[in-house]
Amino acid sequence: MNLRSCKRFGLASATLLFGLLLSACGPTSSTAANAQPVSTPPSINLKPGEQGVAVFAGGCFWCTESDFDKVPGVLSTTSGYIGGTVKNPTYEQVSSGKTGHLEAVLVSYDPSKTNYAKLLEAYWPTIDPLTANAQFCDHGTQYRSAIFYSDDAEKAAAEASKAALQNSGRLKGKIVTEILAGSTFYPAEQYHQDYYLKNPLRYKYYRTACGRDSRLEDVWGTKG
Repeated sequence: MNLRSCKRFGLASATLLFGLLLSACGPTSSTAANAQPVSTPPSINLKPGEQGVAVFAGGCFWCTESDFDKVPGVLSTTSGYIGGTVKNPTYEQVSSGKTGHLEAVLVSYDPSKTNYAKLLEAYWPTIDPLTANAQFCDHGTQYRSAIFYSDDAEKAAAEASKAALQNSGRLKGKIVTEILAGSTFYPAEQYHQDYYLKNPLRYKYYRTACGRDSRLEDVWGTKG
């Protein structure tokens, strides 16, 4: 079940708690008509060999953004959409699972302080790499885990990292995280950016209710 999809969400709880979660889901169909226009940054084309930029999908981009912001050498993170066929997709379009996009995060980093290989190392323990077409409570191809490369060197590094993890015997299953060629990255609506900082209580509730950290503990033996 996708706790962030207001269309499919049902919860037998107090009215206040229900309202809190609805707020976390973003604009609902009943309020969309009265919503103010959302400022969305222009799309970003990944350039082969461009240092200091990487894209990762790990389910809910609120959580992936929060996790990468903790990594030394990361300068900024941007939530967005990648891999689909629709130009300038909206959150509602992507969350429907019909555009082919994944929720993802563009990571800008300082190459003098970290590198692509270290970002890969930081990425794996923040996701469930054993479950296809889902991450935690969020189900659908739009929430699957994936690493996007911009050139052959990044592709080789990602494949080597995945193989090393699989061969390590640390995980009890086959890694299904995909390694995909980068394409146009569309930044998500402004209310999604830095969501965990803007709405810490709602974010904490979502992350806990989604079972993200409990599943990470099951998979990795430690919380994310």
